[in-house]
Amino acid sequence: MSSSLAATGLSFAWPDGTVVFDRLDLAIGPGLTGLIGTNGSGKTTLLRLITGELRPRAGIVRADGEVGYLPQNLTLNVEATVSDLLGVTGIRRALHAIEAGSVAEADFAAVGDDWDIEERIGAELSRLALGHLDLDAPVGRLSGGEAVLVHLAALFLRRPAVLLLDEPTNNLDLDARRRLYAAVEAWPGVTLVVSHDRELLDRAGQIADLSADGVRMFGGSFSAYEEVLAVERDAAARAVRTAAADVRQQRRDLIDTQTKLAARERYGRQQQAAGGIPKIVAHARKRSAQESAGKLRGTQEQRLADARDKLNEAKESAREAATIRVNLPGTAVPAGRTVLQARGFHDLFKYSNEKVPPDEVAPPLDELIVRGPERIALTGPNGSGKTTLLRAFAGAAQLPGVTVRTVAGPPTSTTPSVPPAPATTAAAGVGYLPQRLDRLDDSLSVLDNVRRAAPAASVNDVRAGLARFLFRGDRVGQLAGTLSGGERFRATLATLLLADPPPQLLLLDEPTNNLDLASVQQFTSALASYRGALLVVSHDLPFLRSLQITRWLRLDPGAGLTEARSA
Repeated sequence: MSSSLAATGLSFAWPDGTVVFDRLDLAIGPGLTGLIGTNGSGKTTLLRLITGELRPRAGIVRADGEVGYLPQNLTLNVEATVSDLLGVTGIRRALHAIEAGSVAEADFAAVGDDWDIEERIGAELSRLALGHLDLDAPVGRLSGGEAVLVHLAALFLRRPAVLLLDEPTNNLDLDARRRLYAAVEAWPGVTLVVSHDRELLDRAGQIADLSADGVRMFGGSFSAYEEVLAVERDAAARAVRTAAADVRQQRRDLIDTQTKLAARERYGRQQQAAGGIPKIVAHARKRSAQESAGKLRGTQEQRLADARDKLNEAKESAREAATIRVNLPGTAVPAGRTVLQARGFHDLFKYSNEKVPPDEVAPPLDELIVRGPERIALTGPNGSGKTTLLRAFAGAAQLPGVTVRTVAGPPTSTTPSVPPAPATTAAAGVGYLPQRLDRLDDSLSVLDNVRRAAPAASVNDVRAGLARFLFRGDRVGQLAGTLSGGERFRATLATLLLADPPPQLLLLDEPTNNLDLASVQQFTSALASYRGALLVVSHDLPFLRSLQITRWLRLDPGAGLTEARSA
């Protein structure tokens, strides 16, 4: 399959005048290309322009063949069937009619060249481990991950020349992600994928970095892209040091020149006052000296200005994404202190004797104890109950029979007779970050949101804390409802970590979902300085590895909660 995708002079602005692209050029050939960029850089907008959902203000998009698009937010008709979702219901109906003896021209026209459609459906669904699905079953029975994979199977059945995928792994567990990786890698056409999934991006043949300046193309995987950026940053840092040294030298030369000129002028005035030089000669010498001094001073000042310009250019080239820096000594937990103890999982998860794990796998846990600054990853397939378990640890969900004791306070039972706390609250000393960033009150400023979580802290202390999360000056007064995705994430994280008392246990539920790579790096740097315990639900293996996980837990339907060696 030989195909290509190109955009030439592409310009687009929203109705309010906000410019997204201005004369953007892009050319992509067969293979997997990763499209990256900060939140708001226009990645999804670019995909929608390629599909024709949006119309550019100027420029053209050219694709050799059909374009298939998997959007980030899928809209499902719950009354439709899996067959409808695959887009094959009409073909299957006509094929079955022909097999039953129909000779209607409409049936043959509906089948076209797709006489092998049933075999192709089975092959595509099996490749994505969806062979168990009933094609006539309603899509309302599908999990979020299954819906994504069925949409992907539908695209494969259509065999488009260009495949556009927008954050395809967001709702997938580890096993489903690996199946998607294999399927996308094997696709022979043009594939452009927007993703923050490093494992997927490391399978790309090239990376397209989208920014306000356009698109920069990098050959190789995301890891190779990072290596190129590291070399560029090192070179830019050296250029900054060289330019700064030149500015200092030019400043010294200017001061030295000014000192010499001042001394020469004083000497001339002294000679003239002593009467040793005729007036006409003294005036001529003075004019000449002033002209020479002006030229010399102007030359030195120009050299200093040029050196400053070079320094500013070097600084601009070396500019990096700002890093969150936090220092939270109150979060430190001694190695022997218990911050979480939960019991009663065995009955809850109904461990099945028919699914006894092999000897080398640990038996299911009935009790979980988290001590000291442990860093624990909780993995498992979609729908296994990871989020419910995490919410129970935070005191925000009901789990009959499970008793939870956290860092502060007596044990609590999560039986149905106890009404659950609001979804965003957690016990004292416990910080809970749900999948949805809904901890903030949109009607309050960033500053007031943090003060609500730390009412005893002074305004100056809160401002100092927010500065470490990159909210400085007037930015702390911005309403939460007006924040961009990345800003909202940082504000939510600040509200969580700057709370009073500071959390000694953080419960994080898929924290990297919908974050761009820069925000993930900011998040990782913030957690690197966090000295409390972490319990993280995530399918993002590179992110988990960056946290230096000390224990791996896995939750499986029918097998319960088990200790694992790794993900």
